[in-house]
Amino acid sequence: MTIKNEYIEVTKIEEIGEGMRVCLDFIDILDPEDGLYIGNTGHGYVKVLSENRESDGYPPRPFRINCGAFHQYLYQEEKTYYLHELNPGESLFLSGKEDRELPLGRVKVEKRPFVRIECQTEEGIISATLQKSSSVYVMEENEGELPLLSLEVGHRLLGIRDKPGRHLGTQVDEIIWEK
Repeated sequence: MTIKNEYIEVTKIEEIGEGMRVCLDFIDILDPEDGLYIGNTGHGYVKVLSENRESDGYPPRPFRINCGAFHQYLYQEEKTYYLHELNPGESLFLSGKEDRELPLGRVKVEKRPFVRIECQTEEGIISATLQKSSSVYVMEENEGELPLLSLEVGHRLLGIRDKPGRHLGTQVDEIIWEK
């Protein structure tokens, strides 16, 4: 399966309570459009942007991406990693104006409120569980950089489709259901 990014339509937004969220702090300055692809399942991922911008109640954090709930997958060049397994010193590929690789300086985990978003494709649902915060941004087709708190059903988010079925992050050909 060839992976490419595309805009996918938001069909559901739901507050789901509190849990542990993961912020990834990099050792260099991130562009506001730099981001990572995050998702609840192997069906696909949504691009979550860096915190390098002013937002209500938060100064810019030019080194940070708030990736959401710690059970989620991070997609990296045909492999996935669980957010909770990442460690300082590991390098990640960032998607932005210019894709690049940067090491993590810190992985910060804290209890926060969450919103689950679902996007529909021909193959099924792509979902992500993101922190309900004014500092969390996604890339929307017409709005560009959009705060998660302004997200509405019908918006189209930048994401990538994938095929579920992974063992230790590597794609395997097996029968698997994720929802």
